[in-house]
Amino acid sequence: MVKMSKGKEQKPVVLQILPEMNQGGVERGTIEIADALTKAGIENFVASQGGRLTYNLDKIKVKHFTLPLKSKNPVKMYLNSLKLAKIIKENNINIVHARSRAPAWSAYWAAKKTGAKFLTTFHGTYGLGPKGLKKFYNRVMTYGDLVIAISNHIKKHMMENYNVPESKIRLIARGVDIDKFDPEKVTSERLINTIKEYNLPEDKQIILLIGRLTRWKGQHLLIEAAAKLKERNFHCVFIGDAQGRVRYPEELKKAIKDNNLSGCFTFIKHTNDVPTMMQIASIVLSTSTEPEAFGRIAIEGQAMGKIVIASNVGGSLENIIDGKSGWLYKNNDAGSLAEALDLALHLPKQRREEIAKAAIKNVHDHFTTQIMCDKTIAVYNELINMK
Repeated sequence: MVKMSKGKEQKPVVLQILPEMNQGGVERGTIEIADALTKAGIENFVASQGGRLTYNLDKIKVKHFTLPLKSKNPVKMYLNSLKLAKIIKENNINIVHARSRAPAWSAYWAAKKTGAKFLTTFHGTYGLGPKGLKKFYNRVMTYGDLVIAISNHIKKHMMENYNVPESKIRLIARGVDIDKFDPEKVTSERLINTIKEYNLPEDKQIILLIGRLTRWKGQHLLIEAAAKLKERNFHCVFIGDAQGRVRYPEELKKAIKDNNLSGCFTFIKHTNDVPTMMQIASIVLSTSTEPEAFGRIAIEGQAMGKIVIASNVGGSLENIIDGKSGWLYKNNDAGSLAEALDLALHLPKQRREEIAKAAIKNVHDHFTTQIMCDKTIAVYNELINMK
């Protein structure tokens, strides 16, 4: 069992657990929390299947344990729990923080075995499956002594679908690194090199949509909306990998051709410099047809002072001040999106500057990495001293 001293406050020793350390919001958040914990003098560790982002943990001197935590095989999950229990005991870990379902089961069993406190972050709505059959598998994300919800949308989902008491939930929005997403720090050299690399037009306004090429991310809606615009004073950029999908990307390219929009779209699989791409853009879109759990792109775009247009569902309702720091359009409605785009493309300079200022303030006041990390550390401290 984890040793607990009596009569004084405990100091957290944290193990974050996730499937792997490749690209993604969960991975970035894990690194940001690990860095904040280290800077606060709190010992912490990460366990995952590994990946290229483990390099970032090496840089901040946070030890990573490599286990097959991406596996959904029940036998492997059980064996992982035994290995995690050993890690917890050997390193006097007293908080186990799980960020995804499969590794959360292993983490939960290990925490029970060792007496460590168990914390989860509910990152998405997760599919319930036919007749709610996946609810049992998903439910582990509600087993934390405390549960972090990344938005009010997720908080409501947990309470309605899993009967999680509100007293157990801690609301902590995702954050933006405002040192990285700062329009003042994008150099002319970076702008010029990126424009040349992707052969982007300099005489048209760039409409940027970042998200993997899958139907619910809504790339097809932008094509439909673009076809409704009378002027072709724009160029659209999709950034996102198809991740093995073939049919949807082909459908998008056919729709572009059928609507006489050839030459108005650029497809980019991946970029290592999102801030520069956003700085080049006039408009940043979030066109998801299903509710985003939070909507990181929307706050990154606001941090860069861009006109952000998003569908009026999910996390976007919380991180965009409609009509002030950005705009919301009617979900899954190409006509509504076209109207918002037409308005944004013809904004006077003064109005554009007003929105940019409000957007940046909205992020700095509510959605920074520092705010997210401070609130998470506060939850760790609360949790370790709970009876």
